[in-house]
Amino acid sequence: MAGPAYQLPGPLGILDSVIGATAVIEYILLGLLLLNIVTRIVAHRRHLAEADEGVESLSRHPLHVASNVLLLLASFYYTTLHQHAGIVATSLVVGIFITDFFEFEARNVELRREVPLDRPKGAIAASLLAFLYIGYLSAFQYVAPIWNAVV
Repeated sequence: MAGPAYQLPGPLGILDSVIGATAVIEYILLGLLLLNIVTRIVAHRRHLAEADEGVESLSRHPLHVASNVLLLLASFYYTTLHQHAGIVATSLVVGIFITDFFEFEARNVELRREVPLDRPKGAIAASLLAFLYIGYLSAFQYVAPIWNAVV
């Protein structure tokens, strides 16, 4: 499948011409999503440690915040390359971003109420849903011959 017939202006066009991002953006999204899941685990462990120390409010993990922002920016870039798949992926990533925000606030409420901190179940579910879709985008070229034979 050929890439887009147009050249993106500005830094996005330079990014595409230097690294050939149209060929690898699905893998970049998948890697960033896996990084986001790992940083969510690290951030939750840090929140548990902070709760054990008796802090008044939890702190955001800077690595997790950075992975959220990078994932969001990469999904926006993907939308410029593949409109339909990019909009779906961006919607899922925005869902992750929003659930992460509210899960963090929920952990602060649990800390103030002095109840045990719960896992960020909403953010985990949103990440798994995004992982399924972005994994599908990344791996479809490998299963396309079998899929096309069946369909």
